[in-house]
Amino acid sequence: MEKNVKVLVLRTAGTNCDGETANAFAHFGATVERVHIKRLRNREVLLKDYHILAIPGGFTYGDDIESGRILANELRIHLGDDLAQFINDKKLIVGICNGFQILVKAGILPGNLDKGQAAAAAGFKQTVTLTNNDSGKFEDRWSYLKVSGESVWTKNLPKVVYFPVAHAEGKFVPSDNAVLEALKHNQQVAFTYCSSEGNAPVYPEAPNGSIEHIAGITDVTGRILGLMPHPERHFYFENSPGWNGQTKKGLLGDGAQVFKNGIEYIKGNLL
Repeated sequence: MEKNVKVLVLRTAGTNCDGETANAFAHFGATVERVHIKRLRNREVLLKDYHILAIPGGFTYGDDIESGRILANELRIHLGDDLAQFINDKKLIVGICNGFQILVKAGILPGNLDKGQAAAAAGFKQTVTLTNNDSGKFEDRWSYLKVSGESVWTKNLPKVVYFPVAHAEGKFVPSDNAVLEALKHNQQVAFTYCSSEGNAPVYPEAPNGSIEHIAGITDVTGRILGLMPHPERHFYFENSPGWNGQTKKGLLGDGAQVFKNGIEYIKGNLL
């Protein structure tokens, strides 16, 4: 009997994309549970019992202090050992929008760049951040993204994908130029904002002013992904604002492959 891939979709006060994220994984046959952070902290649910940890979008704790900081601290302080073991067991993590903010502020992404180590091996240390958009406002629009490299999560994606963004603090900033160069050298840049033709973007194609238009990164293993745009919101072709009701109805959208990749990796490597 084939074992199911088990996905934990983390939620807390202010999370609002957990339903769409759970649906995306469930579509490909995963067993998905939406779990409140308190249940993990109280050991009612154990992270080690799952294969994929997904941290969805939203405004956790109202983005008090700064986007994602409070939940990032909870994960690092109260569940750091569990997360380190989860990563060392070669399981998968994906953080979308607020989830990406949480991963970088917990020091889970990008990991130890100088030594080419995942965060679990190097110890969690923040080296990049996501801060206020250059526009000074919340950006809610569809964006084109160039796919770089071929991590676990980006395998078989087209060269340019179309995902929506919805954030006020999406500007990607590394702590220094050495961090940026290491990200590029290690091929950890997974997505960059671009024009519809895949060329260099200008605002609003580049919605937030990210350094070198970076929209998403992985750790050195490619098993941990964080990105600001929302692949779960372009899961079905009909989600796209330009879809024609007479064509392609029922087909999957650009974002579906991201979730399929996660499920296929677990089936091929850990089950």
